[in-house]
Amino acid sequence: MEAAGGGGAAAPGRARPGQPQQQPQPQPQPQAQAQAQPKGRELFRGQRKESEGSVDCPNLEFEYGDADGHGAELAELYSYTEEPELSHNRRCFEEDFHTQVPDRRWLELARAQQKAYVMHLLDGLEVVNRDKRLRVARAILYLAQGVFGDCDNEGDVLHWSRHNCFLLYQLGTFSAFLELLNMEIENSQACSSALRKPAISLADSTELRVLLSVMYLMVENIRVEQETDPPEWKTCRETFRTELSFPVHTEEPFALLLFTMVTKFCSGHAPHFPMKKVLLLLWKVLLLTLGGFEALQAMKVRRREELGLPPLPEDSIQVVRGMRAASPPTYAIELVEQQQQQQKPRGHRSRRPLMKQDSLDIYNERDPFKNDEGGVDEEENDDVDSGIEGELDLMERDTLIPAMPAQRLPIERVSFPKGLPWAPKVRQKDIEHFLEASRNKFIGFTLGQDTETLIGLPRPIHESVKTLKQHKYISISDVQIKNEEELEKCPMSLGEEEVQETPCEVLYRAMLYNLPQYMIALLKILLAAAPTSKAKTDSINILADVLPEEMPITVLQSMKLGIDVNRHKEIIVKSISALLLLLLKHFKLNHIYQFEYVSQHLVFANCIPLILKFFNQNIMSYITAKNSISVLDYPHCTVCDLPELTAESLEAGDNNQFCWRNLFSCINLLRILNKLTKWKHSRTMMLVVFKSAPILKRALKVKQAMMQLYVLKLLKIQTKYLGRQWRKSNMKTMSAIYQKVRHRMNDDWAYGNDIDARPWDFQAEECTLRANIEAFNSRRYDKAQESEFAPVDNCLQSVLGQRLELPHDFHYSYELWLEREVFSQPIRWEELLQCH
Repeated sequence: MEAAGGGGAAAPGRARPGQPQQQPQPQPQPQAQAQAQPKGRELFRGQRKESEGSVDCPNLEFEYGDADGHGAELAELYSYTEEPELSHNRRCFEEDFHTQVPDRRWLELARAQQKAYVMHLLDGLEVVNRDKRLRVARAILYLAQGVFGDCDNEGDVLHWSRHNCFLLYQLGTFSAFLELLNMEIENSQACSSALRKPAISLADSTELRVLLSVMYLMVENIRVEQETDPPEWKTCRETFRTELSFPVHTEEPFALLLFTMVTKFCSGHAPHFPMKKVLLLLWKVLLLTLGGFEALQAMKVRRREELGLPPLPEDSIQVVRGMRAASPPTYAIELVEQQQQQQKPRGHRSRRPLMKQDSLDIYNERDPFKNDEGGVDEEENDDVDSGIEGELDLMERDTLIPAMPAQRLPIERVSFPKGLPWAPKVRQKDIEHFLEASRNKFIGFTLGQDTETLIGLPRPIHESVKTLKQHKYISISDVQIKNEEELEKCPMSLGEEEVQETPCEVLYRAMLYNLPQYMIALLKILLAAAPTSKAKTDSINILADVLPEEMPITVLQSMKLGIDVNRHKEIIVKSISALLLLLLKHFKLNHIYQFEYVSQHLVFANCIPLILKFFNQNIMSYITAKNSISVLDYPHCTVCDLPELTAESLEAGDNNQFCWRNLFSCINLLRILNKLTKWKHSRTMMLVVFKSAPILKRALKVKQAMMQLYVLKLLKIQTKYLGRQWRKSNMKTMSAIYQKVRHRMNDDWAYGNDIDARPWDFQAEECTLRANIEAFNSRRYDKAQESEFAPVDNCLQSVLGQRLELPHDFHYSYELWLEREVFSQPIRWEELLQCH
């Protein structure tokens, strides 16, 4: 176990120092010594370059939320390659507008006149001619973009964009564009044309991009609440949320159509789909219909009240916001350079038989051999005096070590608040395990799950049980699992379960039968967008909606396109990580087995190694990446004169301390990894087997409290498997876990005497979980089971001759239904022939 978790191999791309020499080396000759010193300094300088971003990394002033600022979220919809289309949209609008309303501006029209003109545009969407329809759609897109030609500054553009989007929704624009989107998805001519092309560009997805842009602008502008919103806008928002969550005309919510687009794109049938826009729209639709993190917290509180459970011990969002980041570990090169600058006279070691505890703590923090650099093997830190013996002069090493405890000035002392941030929690299972061990020790037999009988146990055990019960936490999931067990045992006596028709329940029911394909498709795109991925011939092309028709010919154009491609990938990672986390959290609240079903398919699709692969990079470089050109961002580029771009200005980037979307993505991916592995020993072992400890420790370089918290949680759950040597070499990380992560009483995380850590139980654990999920899905969603006790008609002719009641609008979506439910589904002959 220690070999698996000890980081036996150096991280890829890292220089690995030589093995420490146990035997004393002969004194080098002066000439050889002179050569050895520069060699050692070069080695340390290389290490310094690698870790430079983390050692000097300041605290990142980052506030986690549902999404970035409103303007930033709108700007990320457009790639820089699409910039010329903004003026094209404006021309399409102005040519039509001036024929209908001569000598007037849109901003000057009364509301009735604006409504009349929008109705005129919606009539234009009904024409058969494809080009005319596209021009009208572009005019509507210009309205949704905020009629920037009439505005003087960015604030006006955003204001009119919101105003126009509410107006467009009130007049039925979203429904009209939904019909057009269905037509474009089923446009077989566009699909076959894209499949024949050797290289796909922006031109192949023009119509889809216009439609998706209008829908995204409407969803995002209506979703964002502002204090100045009039009452009618609030009513519109609720109506829109209901319309997207509970569809009236179709049998499926709007999010399912977007999921279908994702799977169709990944299957290779529609390579021209603009995937970034689809994923952004899907994320914002889920955010609007299901609710963000604060809405989720409020729902959780309300659900606990309904179930009669005690209130939550704290608001986790507020606790995390109040945390401070811990200092990243210090590197050996820092100490060497400081020691050289001081130029102290060489002398003998000072004897310090006794030290104050804080001096020892500083020594541990400053210990150059116990650094957190992933390239140095954690198992190689046994002898602190032998780490760099071959590279530094022995006399220099004599002065280096005693100087360290005295170096107080450069150390950033972190003052933690009194008390720990989280209230401890205890599960019912923890109390049962404690009593089982105590009874075996003092009495010699156990009483099963009885936690009340304490006869024969000594007084300290009584006190311990009392303390455990005081901090006992019953989760909503525990109640749901218990109810499910009772329903499975007594299906007849308990009757049918009352299922609340929430947006989450409607979405899960719609996604259920194709959910594995949806998860695989999302992870395929995430893999293609990850910065650590290598370009492979079999990987999907996610750049169809960013590459121009004509490839760049100058260095400046190539730099601009390179920035655009990197930005494009970052936005895709951001949207996938956010929507996966949102799905997991909402499904877990709605029903634990819905969450477990999604989780299992993510694990089966290799989500855990994928996320670890994502973090196996220089994470500080990713978080501080400047893949944006602020002067080209919407809405700035629509109202300001664009300066001449140069290679220097593109290279300099913006002045932001970090990239919001990249830090947001990293935190989301860490949260997903936590959700997948929490209380799952088999999945925790996957973290150990994939050597995640050094990868996660490198992520601790980022001085942001929330990100550090989720990294420490992941390290905590696998600490017991990493061995004593790893824990001994990483005491600073262990201290950070103690200070920041919630304590579970009787949780033996730091040692490894865990009852649940039996390796032969791992496979059985996953199989049992899978059986419970399948039983839940078949009981609640498999309608064939309702007729289990009814007479069965075995005559083939009468069964095929039955007339089915179909909805009146079924013929509108009949071809779509055939494609999705019949042609794209494999026929399971064994199920078809099986007699029920």
